[in-house]
Formats: sequence, structure tokens, C-alpha cells
Amino acid sequence: MAEDHFERLPALADDLVRHRVGVIVTAANVPPALAAKAATQAVPIVFMMGGDPVEIGLVASLARPGGNVTGITVLSGEVTQKRLALLHELVPTTAVIAYLVNPANTAFSEAWLKEQAEAANRLGVRLLILNASSPSDIEGAFATLVEQQAGALLVGADTFFVGRRDELVALAARYRIPTSYFRREFAEAGGLISYAATAVEAFRQTGVYVGRILKGENPRDLPVEQSTKFELIINMKTAKALGLTIPPGVLSIADEVIE
Repeated sequence: MAEDHFERLPALADDLVRHRVGVIVTAANVPPALAAKAATQAVPIVFMMGGDPVEIGLVASLARPGGNVTGITVLSGEVTQKRLALLHELVPTTAVIAYLVNPANTAFSEAWLKEQAEAANRLGVRLLILNASSPSDIEGAFATLVEQQAGALLVGADTFFVGRRDELVALAARYRIPTSYFRREFAEAGGLISYAATAVEAFRQTGVYVGRILKGENPRDLPVEQSTKFELIINMKTAKALGLTIPPGVLSIADEVIE
């Protein structure tokens, strides 16, 4: 296990290749998929991740991946913009929305962050980029958020933040910052809202591809699939604690409301 230490990934990928596994499956993040691809051009690789695999360099195209790599993707640029718009609806008067990202994750490229900043600008808000790649960075990120008077927070999709779910939710509550998360577990733990692809469906799709490859199909012939099922979870207890009224339009599209 890399345990969020991305520098361990190449050795772990090489170890899997040496053991002659039938398929390498990478989930939830870009760096493991890149490490697996760098380790082998022979062993089939099935990824499940956010981001554009063509732009990242994993596949030649979505329809015709080529090589030994295919998988399931959430084109997270569009999802992030949807999350941003939802957060803006909840806190329409804020002039600054903070965006917490892990700079070690190559999905958060300069061009990608610029695209999100432009989306925020279209909403009439400034996007404040906060970086955190180690536990000690998280408290500092929240201190900067307060200093810059951000009125809401968007947590970037990264497994590093999944492992610090309770800490992030607690800090958001302490600083009374309305926060949007990228997995339902955050809302279940007390986070305000989450909007994300349905994990069960994404894992099911991944499993189907692994099964097809083990039965003899070639990854180059399996088009990259895009997750199409998303769910919005709202924690009303947290909304009340923050003094927020959830707009009826947002409530009407929620897949689940935690009372």
C-alpha cells in the first residue's frame, strides 16, 4: 500500500509486474495509473479515476485507448464545475471560494486549475487555491482560508483527503465554512454536501472490464467508459448548524438528505 506516499508507487507497480499478475487495477487517483503504465506495456491495466485520461497521457483516445490501458473515468473538470455551482447556490453572497487540492496529484495541472478558476469567475467569485499534500498542511490551509475571507470551501477529489475525512469535516465545522466534498462518506461524517459519481456503479463497471480482460479481450479494444450516475447528498444537520437555508431548487435534486 502506498498510503498516499506517491513516491512508493513505481516500486509497487514493478512488484506487481514481477509477480505476473493477470490485470493491474488502479482506483480513485491518477498517480497509480501513471505508475502502472510506466511499469509495463504488457500487463493489462484497468483504471478508475477522475480526470481526462487522454490529456493525462494514459490512452490515445476514449473510443480507441490503444496499448494495454483502459478503464472508467469521471471527467472531473465538469463535475468540479457542477460542485462549484452548487456551492455558490448555497452561499450566493460570498466573493471567495477556496479550493483545497493536493499538488502531488498530477490531475491538478496548472491548465486544469486555470479552467476551474475561469468557471468560478463566470459565477462572479474568486477561486482561492489551497495546497495540502501532508497532514501538517491542512491546518495551514484552513488558516489561509480564514485570512483570505473565503466564504466556502471545495475539497478536491484525492485519496489523501479521504484518509483525513474526519479532520476535514471537523475543521469545516470549527471554522463554520460551508464545504462541498467529492464522496458521500464526507456528508455521512457530517460534511455539508457531497456530489460525486456513484461509487457502486463505477466499481461495477471496473469489475466488468477486468472480467472481460481475464476472459481474453484486449484493453486496446475496450473503450474508456465514463461514469454517468451521480448523486448529491445534503446533510441538513450541518446546514442548520451553519445557519444555512438550502434553496428549494437544490433540495429538489438531492438524491439523499441526512436529517
